[in-house]
Amino acid sequence: MGSFFKECEHPSSRWSKCPHEYTIRYRNASGRQTEESGFTTQELAKSRLAEVYHARKNSPMSVHKAERIKKYGSMQFSAYTTEWLKGQRHQSPTTLRNTESTLKNHLLPAFASRRMGTFDHKVVEAFITEMERNGVGLAAQTNAFIRLKTILSDAHRLGLYEDGPLKGVQPPQYDPARAVIPSVPQLQSIRTAGNDVFRLVAELMSGCGLRNGEAYAVNINNIVADDVYRVREQVNQATKSYARLKHRKAGEYRDVPLPARTRHAIERYADTYGTIDGYLLRNPKDITLAMPHHIITTQWRKVKASGLVDIPEGMVLYGLRHFFASNCLSNGIPITDVAEWMGHRNVQITFTFYRHLMPGSISRAAELLNLGLAA
Repeated sequence: MGSFFKECEHPSSRWSKCPHEYTIRYRNASGRQTEESGFTTQELAKSRLAEVYHARKNSPMSVHKAERIKKYGSMQFSAYTTEWLKGQRHQSPTTLRNTESTLKNHLLPAFASRRMGTFDHKVVEAFITEMERNGVGLAAQTNAFIRLKTILSDAHRLGLYEDGPLKGVQPPQYDPARAVIPSVPQLQSIRTAGNDVFRLVAELMSGCGLRNGEAYAVNINNIVADDVYRVREQVNQATKSYARLKHRKAGEYRDVPLPARTRHAIERYADTYGTIDGYLLRNPKDITLAMPHHIITTQWRKVKASGLVDIPEGMVLYGLRHFFASNCLSNGIPITDVAEWMGHRNVQITFTFYRHLMPGSISRAAELLNLGLAA
């Protein structure tokens, strides 16, 4: 409710007899700490505190908060998350799919029938411990914790908890494994494997640092200069259609260096197979549709299984994109530029993945990249 005190030199046992006035301290309707002074007796100070308390308790804001707590505090986690998901319209289809997967596989099995008002830090800590006991991978643990944190933070904003239910909880410590990056000879071997579609995608990922989906959306009209490729969109894995770039709003783009070798690969493919509205890659079963992810994934599996290509142990298809970052950094290109070309949210993400590689202009970068890409 609040407190009262005197700012004089007398101990509290002497306050009733000393002549100094009382001061009260409380939180106002907006939650800010407030002080009032000038109370000659302890009874007047207590009376004012009681008056403030009842006024705050009966204010429209407090009444609405009590109604929210009554409604949502008794709601089961499964029902709350169903309602919460409806408000995530701003998320991309891929993010929503990953969220639904985390709910289905981790959060709902643990909390489906739990009342929202019963969450606290002990409940969350027990959940993390249970995931560790069941051998859930650290990446999956981190994703589950982040989703749970987002949901409980939403409930906290509604006023369901006095203290945040994750306050003091140690999140799972996920440290991404070092990226497996092919050497130049290994990359040369990979670039000659598979069919023409796979070879073009490999060239775009290793030469321009494009994500898988961005490479599948390659468009000859995106060559805006001899040494610059403009990344405008990607093929979304969930919707299998062209969509905005990751971490970009609709219509936004980023420019990346375009080595001469990679530009020639794009132009050669276009001359050989033609384009549709500038797009080079389409669904082989229906050329009106975008290139689906599984086509290249299947090709990659065949290339690895053939045993004819020198692929480093543990490398995934994304290692072609990692080669681009490695090539840039090893040639002294600033990490800030690499972060922008890779399309990362911030430079810290780039540093986290490539900190073991830490040792311009786009045109200069293209020249340097040619050195690492030369056949």
